Amino acid sequence: MGWYGQVKTNRQLQVRCNYLNGTVNKYLRPIGGITIVADIEQMKISEYIDRAVIPLPKAEGTDYRASTITPPFGPRFNAAPPKPRGQTGFKLDGNVVSWANWKFHLAFDARVGPVISLASIYDAKKKSYRQVMYRSYISELFVLYQDPTEGWYRTMLFDSGEFGLGNFAVSLEPLNDCPSGAVFVDGYYAASDGKPVQVQDAMCIFERHSGDVMWRHSDVEREIRETRPDISIVVRMVSTVANYDYILDWEFKPSGSIKFLIGLTGVLQVKAVPYTNTDQIKEEVYGTLVAGNTIGISHDHFLTYHLDLDIDGDANSFMKTRLITKRVKDKNIPRKSYWNVEHEIAKTESDAKIQIGLNPPELLVVNPNKETKLGNNVGYRLVPGSAARPLLTIDDFPQIRAAFTNNNVWVTPYNKSEKWAGGRFVDRSRGDDTLAVWTEKNRRIENKDIVMWYTVGFHHVTCQEDFPVMPTLSVGFELKPTNFFEYSPVLKTVPPQHLSWANCTK
Repeated sequence: MGWYGQVKTNRQLQVRCNYLNGTVNKYLRPIGGITIVADIEQMKISEYIDRAVIPLPKAEGTDYRASTITPPFGPRFNAAPPKPRGQTGFKLDGNVVSWANWKFHLAFDARVGPVISLASIYDAKKKSYRQVMYRSYISELFVLYQDPTEGWYRTMLFDSGEFGLGNFAVSLEPLNDCPSGAVFVDGYYAASDGKPVQVQDAMCIFERHSGDVMWRHSDVEREIRETRPDISIVVRMVSTVANYDYILDWEFKPSGSIKFLIGLTGVLQVKAVPYTNTDQIKEEVYGTLVAGNTIGISHDHFLTYHLDLDIDGDANSFMKTRLITKRVKDKNIPRKSYWNVEHEIAKTESDAKIQIGLNPPELLVVNPNKETKLGNNVGYRLVPGSAARPLLTIDDFPQIRAAFTNNNVWVTPYNKSEKWAGGRFVDRSRGDDTLAVWTEKNRRIENKDIVMWYTVGFHHVTCQEDFPVMPTLSVGFELKPTNFFEYSPVLKTVPPQHLSWANCTK
């Protein structure tokens, strides 16, 4: 239930009540006006407040099962033709995945779900695998609802530290959650009594044929046309933490890029209200009327990734490259201005705290000890995604606990005890063991084994299309090689052969 300035707190849970009659969608028929708090140390109800009688949201239209839907129907899709069993473009040897020019280790963790380690890419020029990423995972997922009233102000969730993304991993469904040809991997973790728990088909690995173009060029005069399709490999897991379903993807591309994608779907957290039309609302309701007697509460999602990059070794530096507007000094040139780049190596943790705005700097992890033949330091660049920032005041108790979201980017020296951005014991946290606290030491980070922490987030203003089940909303970011290779690593990609099928004409 969290900390709100109390000197001492017991382990307590707030209990929500929902009415299940008429639907399986338990989150969309909340019983409003009641607050129940349970003290789980004494196993007693410690607080019960019955404030009002509020009409129940209707059950009609909330059932999402295919077996219960009635006309008019939505679009109908044909399933992709299945691949022959065992025919994949990658190799899975124990926990090591090999595909195209990539090799990495895949693990499953109760707290964070997928863990990608020892990611290396093959350099055909050097004829060897080169280090890129030592370990990556979602360190914390912070969700905060924006209703400050009694019964709602406690609705603040740390889905990784308090619940466990791996603990709430669900079995994936072939052809729907993962495409044809996917390979499924079970997940295992220890339950609270120490017994092993198996999550069957917790993760899947598949080649993604997106239909996009990896690279192309045409020379019309010389009648040259060369194009290559964009094909990648994806590791996916879905974690259903209460009402929300999180689709978590790690995508590796032959170009050397790694994309981190998050898809949000599932069911909104809603509040029962007496209103059936927006004209009736004369007060703050902290969200959108998405159905009769139903407010979809506005809220935030912030996902903080732990990115331990080892670019050609573990001694790395963090570089900020800014684009600077300059005036043209030569009076004989009619141009007035241009932009150029300025580089700065972050010396300490304070230098590396970044809030990404409308004109973000280029942010790179480079190896200052390795250069290309042309003299550039090898590196990887962060291509940011959604740059949402917290809108709470910094003295608000939820924001004190989630201070790791104050910046989009942090860089720390590697410390094996600094794994969890929100602290080791998040449910008991008072904000005294977070990424924001660790970096107050302002440690040196130049030419050291460093970890980059990146927070991708967005503010969710709900709408009627999110009801009763929310279409997937996707956000993400990318790590992209920058002067890592001597030239494009996909220049010599062999184009796929187009098969001729019997009884088919062009």
